[in-house]
Amino acid sequence: MSKRSVRLLLDDMLEATERIERHVVGLDRSGFLADEKISDAVARNLEILGKAAAHVPDDFKASTPDLEWPRIVGLKNRVVHGYFAVDLELVLRIVVATCPASRRDFEPSGNPSPDPSLANEKAPLSGR
Repeated sequence: MSKRSVRLLLDDMLEATERIERHVVGLDRSGFLADEKISDAVARNLEILGKAAAHVPDDFKASTPDLEWPRIVGLKNRVVHGYFAVDLELVLRIVVATCPASRRDFEPSGNPSPDPSLANEKAPLSGR
């Protein structure tokens, strides 16, 4: 169990999500992949999000079944495959699936998704 309260852990998760959204606003796929600072910052905040979620007590998770806790906790493990390798394509897919504001920026006009594999991707934060 974390020494941080549930409220602080949830605040950490919200702050990480808001930072991700601020980092990617106005970027397209190539801009995201080309900007090392942005991609590093987004990957780091996904890591924080997953790590904070892992410390939320099980009884609280059980009281909020609408959130896909295992998927949120798994973000860190899916994104960071060791200190030497971050899968930026996966980071991008998670961001597009999770953040509605970024989804608009990454979509070519008239297309529902920048990548056909994203069409069935569920957002881990809300079951969207």
